[in-house]
Amino acid sequence: MPKAAYQLLIVFIGFSAAIYLLLMIGPEESATKAGERDITIPRAPAEAKAVANPIPLSDEVLLEGERIYQTKGTCFTCHGTSGRGDGPAGLELNPRPRNFTNPRFHELRTDGEMFWVIRNGSPGTRMFSYSPSVITEEEAWKVILYLRTLPTRAGTQAG
Repeated sequence: MPKAAYQLLIVFIGFSAAIYLLLMIGPEESATKAGERDITIPRAPAEAKAVANPIPLSDEVLLEGERIYQTKGTCFTCHGTSGRGDGPAGLELNPRPRNFTNPRFHELRTDGEMFWVIRNGSPGTRMFSYSPSVITEEEAWKVILYLRTLPTRAGTQAG
């Protein structure tokens, strides 16, 4: 191999390595280390707080809510399969997706507020309106009932 070609190859490899390192430690680092938004700040208007879930709780409804969350609703892509906010698409978001395994979140937010966010999206985040474009309103309510079980499931899985 001629000396010039060898030198060019070395420069190319060095340049490629430098770009790779810059991408790995560059400005996106803060986005991947960011946490979810403050759970104490409501994302829905005050009137949403009083809206009750019209779907009666049952084992069948919970199974259907989980199925929608894990498939048609595509919730798992950002919120993760266990609801921790660690889905593959959510890892790059700033703020990070909501962690539904946090019991404190469920103490603070009503079903009506959660439904409002599914219906309208969450301003300042990448959460867009999923209902009725992706899932029906009835399916959204079922997903909410399923989400309410995630703190207990997370505790069971950790123990």
